[in-house]
Amino acid sequence: MSEQNQAPTNAGADGAEAAERQGFRPTAVAAVPLSVIAEELGVALPAAESIHVTGISLNSLSVQPGDLYLALPGSSRHGADFVAQAIEAGAVAVVTDDDGARLLALAADTGVPVLVVDSPRTLAGRLASLIYKSQPDDGHTPTLFGVTGTNGKTTTTYFINSLLRALGRTTGLIGTIEILAGADAIPSLLTTPESTDVHALLALMRERGLDAASMEVSSHAVSFHRVDAVRFDVVGFSNLTQDHLDLHGSMEDYYLTKAELFTPERARRAVVTVDDDWGRRLAAEAPLPLATLSTVASAVGEPGADHTGAPQSPTVDWMVAGQRARGLGTEFELRHRGGSSLRVHTGLPGSFNVANAALATAMVLESGVPLAEVQAALDEHDPFTVSVPGRMQLVSTAPAAVVDFAHNPDALQRALEAVRSPAPDSRLIVVFGATGQRDQGKRPTMGAIAARLADVVIVSDDDPHDEDAAAIRAEVLAGAEAARTAEGLRCEIIEAYPREEAIRQAVELATERDTILVAGRGHEVWQEVKGVNLALDDRVELRKSLTARGFSVSTNERIES
Repeated sequence: MSEQNQAPTNAGADGAEAAERQGFRPTAVAAVPLSVIAEELGVALPAAESIHVTGISLNSLSVQPGDLYLALPGSSRHGADFVAQAIEAGAVAVVTDDDGARLLALAADTGVPVLVVDSPRTLAGRLASLIYKSQPDDGHTPTLFGVTGTNGKTTTTYFINSLLRALGRTTGLIGTIEILAGADAIPSLLTTPESTDVHALLALMRERGLDAASMEVSSHAVSFHRVDAVRFDVVGFSNLTQDHLDLHGSMEDYYLTKAELFTPERARRAVVTVDDDWGRRLAAEAPLPLATLSTVASAVGEPGADHTGAPQSPTVDWMVAGQRARGLGTEFELRHRGGSSLRVHTGLPGSFNVANAALATAMVLESGVPLAEVQAALDEHDPFTVSVPGRMQLVSTAPAAVVDFAHNPDALQRALEAVRSPAPDSRLIVVFGATGQRDQGKRPTMGAIAARLADVVIVSDDDPHDEDAAAIRAEVLAGAEAARTAEGLRCEIIEAYPREEAIRQAVELATERDTILVAGRGHEVWQEVKGVNLALDDRVELRKSLTARGFSVSTNERIES
């Protein structure tokens, strides 16, 4: 997966990544005296010389002349090990912790001031904001939308971006798949970049005169301080289901991490989807102005309490109603409790895309855009039929062959339900696996879900990382086999690897009436095995296998969710 479960080491990026990050920088940055930075940190300068800082980096490979280099502890190396490289690249000062200072004391004199603080990572956002002046309160900063939740972050940010563009705004986007600063695209390696890059991006967007930007905010981003000192105009919550428990340990901790985003220090306003218990709890507990959104009837029940302790209320601010099929997608009304409503359409399949479209619309409305203006943009541009690579990406129509990023139990269930054909002679074939060194508890659960909802279950590899791939597959297979036996299911269960062979087998088994879902990796083009990145794109492999069998592949490569 794109997300890392540990704080990355300072020099963990390769040259290509460093080159990409060069493009994050604004071109005009007013120099900040190092004395001002030292005062912000509450430390004394080791020397009195006049030094000015024009940038900041925590990766020695992306340091530019005039930078402050943050030498942080990483997952395998300490950034202090790379101070010489940073200085050679032009760093004018270093901020590090006690361990870094001890490492530097063993080396030759750095030749630049070294400022020592207790926890430099927690200060990175503040320093980046100070140096780049990324969000001044002067009326010229882009309106900033942040989306969090287990599933739907990517699609919702794309939907927000598309709706804002339909409204005539110039926009930016920061997320899993790509980073957009106006018309310029930069490939993204983390769901949310490091805080130094986030603030540089916000300053760049402001410099280019962008009107608005949307950002995915993962729980890792909050845990590892990647959005520190960022204040969103509107934040949105989609849902919370099991994922990332390797980092958080429990659903309670996972929830509390997400909830940190919904505070006055981090956001001015929020929209919270209350389709699950966690959303209802967040709506009750968040100490900032917010609007609630219900996209399923069951979310609005009688007053009471649920297992999280959150009170339930039959009243929500925005509600999805009047859903009806339109092509592959859905047309619906988004009604406000005050009586107003909008007609909304998403051309993408699945109830989750209704939820994504509703959340995007509500967030734009809650930012202050008039309802009539939003309705006109929806009617004229149909912005929610939008390309999101690797999200319900249709590769073929006969058989229907889809690639999706679903990599946790809830997402896999929703994806399987969304692509299931109503035709009685159509089978659903799924290819998926589980990621190594991640939440192991979800592996048998995903196997059981696949066994219940698919006719043919092909268990293969995702990103094993440093784990034994066969052992991971065994845990997924055990869940599928247990569900099949206990529930009397009639699905066929197959183990196939490597992944391209699993995809080939799925296509070999398929007829034109069947549906193939390749789940878990979505847009990703590398598979990590024992520290080695192997080229692997599910979309490419699926097209290759379909073509070999004589099936037609879609000329529209991006019909996604």
